[in-house]
Amino acid sequence: MNDRYDAGAAGYGADQYELVGYDEYGQPVYRQVQAQQAPQQPYDPYTQQHQQGYGYDPYAQQGQQTPPGYDYGTGGQPAADYGSYDPYGTVPHQGGGAAQGAPHDPYGQAGAGTTGRQPRVAEQTARQTAHIPQQAGPDHDQEAPAEQREYHTEQFAFVEEPDANSEDVIDWLKFTENRTERREEARRRARGRITALVVVLALVVAGGVGYLWYAGKLPGLSSEDSKAGTATAAGAQKRDVIVVHLHDTKGGGTSTALLVDNTTTERGTTVLVPNSLALTSDDGTTTTLAKSVEDDGSDGTRDALDTVLGTDIEGTWRLDTPYLQNLVDLVGNVDVDTDAEVPDPAAKKKGEAPLVNKGRDQTLSGKMAVAYATYRAPGEAQNAQLERFGQVMQGVLRKMSSDPQAATTTIQTLAQILDPSLTDKDLGTFLAGLSDLAKGGDVKTDLLPVQNDGTLSAQASARVVKNVLGGTAKSPDKDAAVSVSVQNATGVKDNTEKARVVLLNGGFTFLESGTGTARPASEVLYADAADKANAAEVAKTLGLPAGSVTKGRTSGSADVSVVLGQDYKPSSG
Repeated sequence: MNDRYDAGAAGYGADQYELVGYDEYGQPVYRQVQAQQAPQQPYDPYTQQHQQGYGYDPYAQQGQQTPPGYDYGTGGQPAADYGSYDPYGTVPHQGGGAAQGAPHDPYGQAGAGTTGRQPRVAEQTARQTAHIPQQAGPDHDQEAPAEQREYHTEQFAFVEEPDANSEDVIDWLKFTENRTERREEARRRARGRITALVVVLALVVAGGVGYLWYAGKLPGLSSEDSKAGTATAAGAQKRDVIVVHLHDTKGGGTSTALLVDNTTTERGTTVLVPNSLALTSDDGTTTTLAKSVEDDGSDGTRDALDTVLGTDIEGTWRLDTPYLQNLVDLVGNVDVDTDAEVPDPAAKKKGEAPLVNKGRDQTLSGKMAVAYATYRAPGEAQNAQLERFGQVMQGVLRKMSSDPQAATTTIQTLAQILDPSLTDKDLGTFLAGLSDLAKGGDVKTDLLPVQNDGTLSAQASARVVKNVLGGTAKSPDKDAAVSVSVQNATGVKDNTEKARVVLLNGGFTFLESGTGTARPASEVLYADAADKANAAEVAKTLGLPAGSVTKGRTSGSADVSVVLGQDYKPSSG
């Protein structure tokens, strides 16, 4: 630190400063004692260099003697008065009678006289009093105008010292701004979530209403007029239909289903057709679906189904059980909710583990799928087995590829001979479309309700034939077939169903007459002599002896009545 202002600095006597008090920072404040000033000569701008006095001479010679003062080389000598300032770096002149501490006179008026010198001394004294010892002063004691106000160093401390609170203020502003932005972002996200929730709820409500409308369960649309309007709209829809016949090559018998792809509603349906459905054969006689498949083949059965259901079936897919097994293995097994345990046909002893277990989500291989699709428990109706076949077909559709080319390759791999009206490419493309719907849950299974006499009821015409198939039911004329009523007196409940199947397959109309008291012999009755030949044919179809045919009273409107006795031996299950 520069200590030229210290009270004990060289060149200033100890008696030149005196303590006058302490400032607000606790530092001592000194005041310089004024020295006796010698009379000064008046200023003469043209004075010569030899003239005495401490005035400014711009033409001073370089060889002029240095006034007595502090010697920086030896130290200890009194210093010259540094109260004056020499802007050109010249050394003060020796002047007789000039006092130490003479004030700076930049205009060379030193020695102008005592009268003009006193104000400058007072001003210098006041400036020196304002300084505090042990504090650094300015680099140069430049004179300020008299009218300029004096300022203390501590008054400008706020300019030099940084304010620590400014950083806190900036941080607080940043925090406040960030918090505001986060709040605004949270509000925007909340509004976005609410909007998305409203849209989802609207879609759910619309979907529920659409489903109720499609299912015909929407309140206010259950009147006959509404049903008629729905049926008309359903008839105008575009559908692709093929018929599938599953042939059990080992156990015998067939199972039939219609695969429907509604391209208008983008929904699919597997319609299961019972074997007891009455059809009209090529020669105009009444027959059943099962007998038509066996006798008339693919073309004749397809035409008969078109006539009865009012549909336009595009092709027939004959699927023998070995091909079904290969198909299931090719698609990678199927998952089915089984409703019965299926014994292993290859089991040699009773009590062995079943081939198919009962339960949900059972994975079936090709062999297991065939066994389940053709299984019919003792005493069960044929419809139970038909529904199992429909479950397997549903599983195949879900596992089939949705790519037409890949599905076509799968069909070609089976290496089966298809009906000429249905090529490999057509079948593969059709199954790929249904597979896409099945994977989305848009393929359902319906059973065509067939009455005991093989005809279709009004309910079937409205719900399945019209809405699903888009056709109009037209059962064969009842008068075209011989109606046979059957009463079971064998003591075995299942014999009624077996007799029904046999009669329907024989082209007769079946009428059930309930169960009677067990009797040892069977009886076949006819009321009109014209029906005697028909009665004999019925006995032959059921495997009854010819002596069981006799004239008698028939039940209801039946042409022939049969009472099954304990001598009846079912030939068809």
